[in-house]
Order: sequence, then C-alpha cells, then structure tokens
Amino acid sequence: MEGLLRQVDAYCERTDFTYWSEPVNALTNAAFLLAAWIMWRRLRGAGLPLAGAMCALLALIGIGSFLFHTHATIWGGIADTTPIALFILLYVFAASRDFWGLKTPWALAVTAGFIPYAALMVPLFRSLPFFGVSAAYWPVPLLIAAYAAGLRRRAPDTARGLALGAAALCLSLTFRTLDEPLCAAIPLGTHFLWHLLNGLMLGWMIEVYRRHMLVRRRPGAPSGRDG
Repeated sequence: MEGLLRQVDAYCERTDFTYWSEPVNALTNAAFLLAAWIMWRRLRGAGLPLAGAMCALLALIGIGSFLFHTHATIWGGIADTTPIALFILLYVFAASRDFWGLKTPWALAVTAGFIPYAALMVPLFRSLPFFGVSAAYWPVPLLIAAYAAGLRRRAPDTARGLALGAAALCLSLTFRTLDEPLCAAIPLGTHFLWHLLNGLMLGWMIEVYRRHMLVRRRPGAPSGRDG
C-alpha cells in the first residue's frame, strides 16, 4: 500500500506535491471528457456498442489523468494508464474485426498479439535518443500507420482517417517528450498539449470507426458485423 501512495514528480509544471501544483496539466484533461461527450452524442442511435465503450474509456482516461496530475502518486499513475491500455486493446479488436472483417476469435488473437508486439517495440524505442521518454506509446502510431497502409485499397477513407490519427498522435507524443527538455525555457512545460491533442486524436479515432461502420450499412456495401 505504501508503494501505491508514493508520490511522483514527473512533469515540468509540478514544483511541489500540493494538490494543484499542476493546474494546467490537470484541467486540460477536460479535453478527453469533451471529446467523449461529443462522440457519445454523435453515436446516439447508431447501435455501435464498441464505439460507446470507447467513449466510456475516453472519459475514464480524462478522469484517471486528472487524478495523476493532482495526487501525483503511483496509484494515480495506474488510474491514468489503465484506461489508455484498455482503449488501445479495444480499438485493435474493433479495427481487426470491423475494418479487416476478421471473425471474432481471430480479432481477439490479433488483440492479444499487441502485448508481445509492444514488449518487443518498447525497448527498441527506449534505446533511441528522442523516443525513450515516451517509449511505451510510440508503438501505437506505428501500428495505426500500418493499419492505414494495409487498408488503403480496401477502405481508402478509413485508411486516410487512420493516417491522420497516427500523425496527430506523433505530434502529441512529441509535445509529451519535450516537456522536460524545454522546461528551462517553458516553465509551464508542454505536457498539457499532449492532453489537448490526444483528446482530439482519440475522439477522431472513434469518429473514424463510426464512419466506417455507417458506410458498411449502406445498401450494396459488403456485409459484416456491426460493433
């Protein structure tokens, strides 16, 4: 229990361990809640439960990140990263099943494969000078880009949407990485831009899925499961 209560000073904005030592980092988590709310409304009546689950996880990302940037504890870090991991796994499953048309058992197998994929890629990114700080996240835009490349003929609009999402995530990861290196020049840090861009990016990824599923329902479109 004591380990979970240990406090962590991980970001430029934080100067002590008081609750509001990271006000901008804490409050910009509203971007996740706003994106979740907007997408929840856009999904109304669409009959896409997987997308609804993504919205719920997106809201939990905002709440968990707020807890981490206020309490600055190990348990807060777990509350921050757990819904992110769950969102990634859910999206991999949804993309594998509904973008690629895999049967559920195969989509689950691909989703499980993300774990060894990350286990291989994270140490590789950690060994690189710039990428090491955010090594746990860099395999994600790489995977999104791979899906975009593979879908460019099968579902070109979806592929373009995924490519935009990968680019936005790369930009947000850049700001996350620069938080400490630029701290002397920018005392506020740049981590809050990671929140703002990531809220936009994750909301966009849900929108890409929503659009793909609605296109599949049009007359003459290939049949498949609706998430």
